[in-house]
Amino acid sequence: MSQENYAQISEVIESGDEQALIDLFEEMPAADIAGFIDENFEIYESLALMDKMSPEVQAEVFGYLRPNNQQVLASHMEVGLLAKLFRDMSSDERADVYALLDVKLQDALMRRLAKHDRDDLLRLSSYEEGTVGSVMTSDYAVIPASGTVEHALRRLRQTAPEKETIYQAYVIDNDYRLQGVVSLRDLITAAPHERIEDIMVTDLITLTPDMPQAESARIISRYDLIAIPVVSETGVLVGIVTFDDAMDVVEMEDTETMHKSATVGKIEGGLKDASVGMLYRKRINWLVLLVFANIFSGAGIAYFEDTISAYIALLFFLPLLIASGGNAGAQAATLMVRGIATGDVTRSDWFRMLGKELLVSLGLGLTMAVAIALVGSLRAGPDIMLVVALSMLAIVLVGSLIGVMLPFLLHRLNWDPATASAPLVTTIADATGVLIYFGMATSILGLPNI
Repeated sequence: MSQENYAQISEVIESGDEQALIDLFEEMPAADIAGFIDENFEIYESLALMDKMSPEVQAEVFGYLRPNNQQVLASHMEVGLLAKLFRDMSSDERADVYALLDVKLQDALMRRLAKHDRDDLLRLSSYEEGTVGSVMTSDYAVIPASGTVEHALRRLRQTAPEKETIYQAYVIDNDYRLQGVVSLRDLITAAPHERIEDIMVTDLITLTPDMPQAESARIISRYDLIAIPVVSETGVLVGIVTFDDAMDVVEMEDTETMHKSATVGKIEGGLKDASVGMLYRKRINWLVLLVFANIFSGAGIAYFEDTISAYIALLFFLPLLIASGGNAGAQAATLMVRGIATGDVTRSDWFRMLGKELLVSLGLGLTMAVAIALVGSLRAGPDIMLVVALSMLAIVLVGSLIGVMLPFLLHRLNWDPATASAPLVTTIADATGVLIYFGMATSILGLPNI
């Protein structure tokens, strides 16, 4: 939130003017109010602030709070007040909050909700996490295919306050099967007597509830959609995914990908609220595994002890060469993981991307070989300079190819390509780089490799 809004809320709270605080909450964006509560979270103070909001503002603010804070506040609310809050929240947000509650509170809450709200909440919360069903909403406008424009507009006026979006109205038949969609602009510009079935768009892009949630964001972005309908196998309209929901999915997916690329597991509730124990558990497995993987680098160095003893100057260039290979591999892996995630790169692009990376890495390797050769000429003799330059070319080339191939290999095995993270690629490139460097030195300098 902006510092100006933060200071404004703090000033009004300190003044003790309750009416000014109520008026401020009516005017200020709900996201900024939620940001203030999150940053200054104390259970009873937060509940007292929310008590100064209208039911509509309270529901909107609650939806913007961090999940951990939502869970704590909900557990400290009287069940009747929580039920009232749920009735004012959007369907997808209350389903998310419901999933955070313990079973006892869920049961108590259900007894306070109307049957329609209860059925809707159970349906939305039943979908598996990470699927389209888990992020869709039931707050959308529907109109019958057999009606007229005048009838549709009258219906929208009646239902608009309860819906998340009315810019598109979904046309259904008597069995709630999706027939088409009509934009609000088309309804306004059409003649009142025109029939909906004559002006609706029937060539629709749809999703199913069991599809990965990332697919909804990709399709909405690709086709510049405001929302996309979700239908069952029989064509029944079960929900929609809106643009703002898709943006939340993008943020979650990007965060998860970044965590995987750093060999960190998924952190529930965000970094700020994560416990020390959770952060330890999410990070320790890969770190221990990579420790043992780095033993191969040490074994490679030990294997070439005679070469190193004869030319101590080789050790000066070891960190430069190994780091260069790891960095090049990490760059290539990052590009491939992102390309696969966005659909820009598919399995059929394997040989094309491999060939392209071969040319790019050759260029990179030659440039870096020239740079390291200049350093080598000052630090050691021409023989070692040649070893270092050729090693740089080979190490960068191999490291880059490892960075390209590993995500493709994991993708082909139906594993998450993000697992081909920078630490993993770097570890493999390091071990390979040690063997290339000292193997080349032994060959060129004519020393035994025992």
